[in-house]
Amino acid sequence: MRVLVIEDDATLGSALQEFLAGQGYAVDWLKDGEHVPGAVSAQSYDLLLLDLNLPGISGLDVLRQLRREGEQVPVLVLTARDAVEDRVAGLDAGADDYVTKPFELAELAARVRAFARRRTGQAQPQLEAGPLVFDTVNREVRASGRRLALSVRELSVLEMLMGRAGRVVTKRQIVNSLSAWDADFSENAVEVYVYRLRKRLEGTGASIQTVRGFGYLLDVENAS
Repeated sequence: MRVLVIEDDATLGSALQEFLAGQGYAVDWLKDGEHVPGAVSAQSYDLLLLDLNLPGISGLDVLRQLRREGEQVPVLVLTARDAVEDRVAGLDAGADDYVTKPFELAELAARVRAFARRRTGQAQPQLEAGPLVFDTVNREVRASGRRLALSVRELSVLEMLMGRAGRVVTKRQIVNSLSAWDADFSENAVEVYVYRLRKRLEGTGASIQTVRGFGYLLDVENAS
């Protein structure tokens, strides 16, 4: 899942980027609203975290512009404005949810997970594929009840494959979803993480198949 943070406060913006990256998301960060439309048109995002009090063009105007241009990317507004009329204005402008500053990172993480579930059509905070159960709250995977020791990046790749179990996921889709602007993450790196995951999944009843020329799929029916 790829997230764009738009926050002019350097301390908060850096903290959000570091925290969400630690949750397994690819996170880009802008410090003003002027470059948001260009970034959104150039890159497919799953969620925007948008501060309303930005220098130059306000976050509210950025949101209105995105919606006028037909951008449907979900937007979670971050703001110190807690008056009812401010929340109404944000929602009417096209925001999908609201978090009032100061906020707990745990609450923000829960809201981001909720958006992730909506994106994949999940009703519950876990993914299931054959013997695999992915707990999206605690960020852990169990195979037939046994916890698998996976790195943050391995978890993120497996989460994509589990969310599309039985369907092909291309290398480019994985890179676009998991690589931030400043991250050195290529299609060659995807091959490395898939190789590691295959080793982790041995004996679980699930396997990752290569569809030559296309990408990978998680196979829970024909695993050896």
